[in-house]
Amino acid sequence: QVQLVESGGGLVQPGGSLRLACAASGSISRISTMAWNRQAPGKQRELVASITSGLNTYYPGAVKGRFTISRDNAKNTVYLQIDSLKPEDTAVYYCRMSVNGRDYWGQGTQVTVSS
Repeated sequence: QVQLVESGGGLVQPGGSLRLACAASGSISRISTMAWNRQAPGKQRELVASITSGLNTYYPGAVKGRFTISRDNAKNTVYLQIDSLKPEDTAVYYCRMSVNGRDYWGQGTQVTVSS
């Protein structure tokens, strides 16, 4: 079995920064795509960043330039650096990894942007 555990969420003021981390553990042979999604209250879950095993990254327009995804394959960990945080970034952030050909999700970490 594979488990993903996120960390790094919290309360931050507008304009601040956060770094989220998500570590995978268990029976892992290969991790291809790693990604971060978020879900705000009353809204659908949306993709905010992804990174392939070849280090190709993708960001939707709403977060491009403020979000940076990276990965450490030795640690089976994906990171999300969020800068210039806005109140509309408030959401639960979930990591997702394709491990051994199957998708796994973390339990989510709350990010709240408020003064």
